[in-house]
Amino acid sequence: MENLTMRASPLLNQRIMEHLNTGVLLLDAELIIIHMNPSAEALLEVSGKRGVGTHFFELAVEDQSDVDAMRDAVITGHSYTKREAHIHLQNQQTLTLDYSVSPVTHPETRTPTLLVELQGRDRLMRISREEQLIAKQETTRSLVRGLAHEIKNPLGGIRGAAQLLERELPSAELKEYTNIIIEEADRLRDLVDRLLGPRNIPKQEPVNIHEVLERICQLVDVESRGQVVIHRDYDPSIPEIEADKGQLIQALLNIGRNAMQAMLENPDQQERPSLTIRTRSVRQFTIGHHRHRLVAQVEIIDNGPGIPAGIRDNLFYPMVSGRAEGSGLGLSISQSIINQINGIIEFTSVPHRTVFSIFLPLESL
Repeated sequence: MENLTMRASPLLNQRIMEHLNTGVLLLDAELIIIHMNPSAEALLEVSGKRGVGTHFFELAVEDQSDVDAMRDAVITGHSYTKREAHIHLQNQQTLTLDYSVSPVTHPETRTPTLLVELQGRDRLMRISREEQLIAKQETTRSLVRGLAHEIKNPLGGIRGAAQLLERELPSAELKEYTNIIIEEADRLRDLVDRLLGPRNIPKQEPVNIHEVLERICQLVDVESRGQVVIHRDYDPSIPEIEADKGQLIQALLNIGRNAMQAMLENPDQQERPSLTIRTRSVRQFTIGHHRHRLVAQVEIIDNGPGIPAGIRDNLFYPMVSGRAEGSGLGLSISQSIINQINGIIEFTSVPHRTVFSIFLPLESL
């Protein structure tokens, strides 16, 4: 039988290049882009028609040392790789990626060129952060449950003993002390209950996310006495979410209320306090280990002072707060509620712009 050999044709090579997940660019000796595949267009957020003929570092701004390194690669013919490079795009966004530079000879013109391979790191880093956050939340919940059990048992005994002692005391003046014991025991019990979060089993039902958000807007407007300007930017195409409506309101209200209080209590607030609530649908989004076909993204954005750098890594832990009057329980409870419906809360914060992003799957696992 005659052996049949498949030979790579220019068309086949082009098809392979178009379907690679790795961004691939070809630069000439002056670092001008002469070819880019669709993955490179997506990473650099520019069309091939606009990108070809443009200097690479006009689309992906780096330090002068990185420009010099590429020019040296053309001269010396040495390949190199840079890990977790922070690239500034033309739309003012920052991108983290790994890239490899390999000097090659152009197959047609025989001139020196550079083959640049781009691998986006932002998505992988975000997934890694989410997995760590989910693991931390599970550990925290287990710790709090165990701690609550150890605290509530002796509290019940203290309260009961104080009640028995109160009956035996001869004067009303002395009973004031037992009342203090009982009231403080009740206060500690309530604090432990709040640490544990909602105790009712979630009642899953179809929920319109925009009805929930309108409720949040009403409550924030009333509590702020109209001092906070609320902007809405809704995507009406988002379908209903399977969730406990009451708990979802509580989770989102905790975030909105925190933002409101941070703005109103900020002595350096120059602009009028502003809260923007935005919804979008996101396709093929990964939360932890699971990839979801469709996810609802809710963003709650404020122009307050920002979250202090010292508490950002632990913001979702119980008793962590950036406000002097804050209990530090609201965000921990919110994250717990959102985790129960397989979602997650993330945030970014700089002065005058803090964004909490809530991702809610729109299909069951």
